[in-house]
Amino acid sequence: MKIKKTIFKDLLIVKQKNNIDTRGSLRETFNNTILKKKFVFNYCTTSKKNVLRGFHFQTKNLQAKYINVLKGRILDVVIDLRKNSKTFGKYFKIILSKKNSLGLYVPRGFAHAFLSLDNQNIIYYQLDNYYKPKFESGIIYNDKTLKIKWPKKKIVTSKKDKKLLTFKKFLSNFKYL
Repeated sequence: MKIKKTIFKDLLIVKQKNNIDTRGSLRETFNNTILKKKFVFNYCTTSKKNVLRGFHFQTKNLQAKYINVLKGRILDVVIDLRKNSKTFGKYFKIILSKKNSLGLYVPRGFAHAFLSLDNQNIIYYQLDNYYKPKFESGIIYNDKTLKIKWPKKKIVTSKKDKKLLTFKKFLSNFKYL
């Protein structure tokens, strides 16, 4: 495994070694001696093609996330919501897939979303803090001020995610994370 820094403080790309042979593959997705993070909660999600989930975050009980794709391919996007960050209000996007064996470590204080690009996508998360529904919030994926360029596809999202805040509303409703 190799760690690559991004221009966003503490946002890390993790290149994993994928060992492939005639039987299948073996990929080390996490090694504490390399990433040096403590996770307390894991979950796995599946998404069909063109499904967009997010942007999600918690206003209190913040969570760092480590994201891996076990099957398929996603466009993973994060927004820096840390008020004292040089990259506050900026976004970062990357393709994560089984094939490229990349993981993304997202520190606390980011909103997270992804768009599924293959017919079936299995995404595995590790989090450093437990989910608390009462602190859940989000930013609408197609916010005009953020100018995020999504692939021109018919995006499928939940009713709940369609009602998420604009970035301006987030700025007026919350103390920055």
